Amino acid sequence: MVAAAAIVFALLSFASSSLAQSNDPNNATDLSKRGLLYIPTSEPSDYNIFTTSDSPLSWYTTYSTWATLQSNSSLEFVPMIHGTNSVSDDVSAIQSQSSSSDNVLVFNEPDGNISSGGSSITPTDAAKTFVSTILPLRTNHGKKLSLPATTGSSQGLDWLQAFNRSCYALSPHTSGCPFDFVAAHWYGDFAGMTAWLGTLHELYPDKPVWLTEFAIPSASVEATQAMMNQSLPWLDATTWIERYAWFGTFRSNEANEWTGDGVSLLQADGGLTVLGATYLGGDKTGFKQGERVGGSENGVGRMAVAPASVLGYCFNVALLIALGSLLLG
Repeated sequence: MVAAAAIVFALLSFASSSLAQSNDPNNATDLSKRGLLYIPTSEPSDYNIFTTSDSPLSWYTTYSTWATLQSNSSLEFVPMIHGTNSVSDDVSAIQSQSSSSDNVLVFNEPDGNISSGGSSITPTDAAKTFVSTILPLRTNHGKKLSLPATTGSSQGLDWLQAFNRSCYALSPHTSGCPFDFVAAHWYGDFAGMTAWLGTLHELYPDKPVWLTEFAIPSASVEATQAMMNQSLPWLDATTWIERYAWFGTFRSNEANEWTGDGVSLLQADGGLTVLGATYLGGDKTGFKQGERVGGSENGVGRMAVAPASVLGYCFNVALLIALGSLLLG
């Protein structure tokens, strides 16, 4: 009897320890803030791993008004008006398309150069376009608009302040350029990220913040992993952070020179990097390095249901209790 009880206790302890997340950056009970920054790769099927039913990702954006992952309706698509060159067409597309989202991202790094992915818009031109063309999406169609997402720098902060002044100069008796959430970018270490986001929160304390791009460029795999391990718990736990997305949804051999391949969520063969597995929840959701939908050369593939789930744990515990009852008579 004592031996049987000891066996059951040991089995239950093992099952319980399998659920422990003491060193896991995905300790938060809710990972739904996490999103996907869609960047075209050589193999579009690479994205299937990010959209499985057990993926914690809840939304994605494409740097445009066009939804790319149309086959997966469970992810909220958030359109982006990238710049001013085709803004009328972008607004028309948002009005006409059946979108899963009421949110719209406005202007990608307007203080940055076009050659580096920015939209290179002066604060005055941005304010004029916002008021005349983009704001009707909010007033007439109920869309929630972001503040333009500048680079995470003093240059970006100067641009935002000039944009605010231009907005109020255009509409001195109203609210300038009303928006619903702050969109932010950060490339650097964890301490710098929290400082930058804290600055934006102090400037706009009544608005939630979306960190729509973040990573640590030109760093080693180890340093990048450490930065993500620090960032995810903080972002999940900070109440005024509403959404976030890592920059790196591409194969390591397709990374650009500035960011380096350390930010990549995918290996050269399309399987998850350790970083990619972490971003998808790691042990909490059962994602592992090398995994991809349909399997991989090392035999790691994704099942329809995560093998390490809370439901699975509960089932195992129930089974062990039943076994214990039989052993103990």
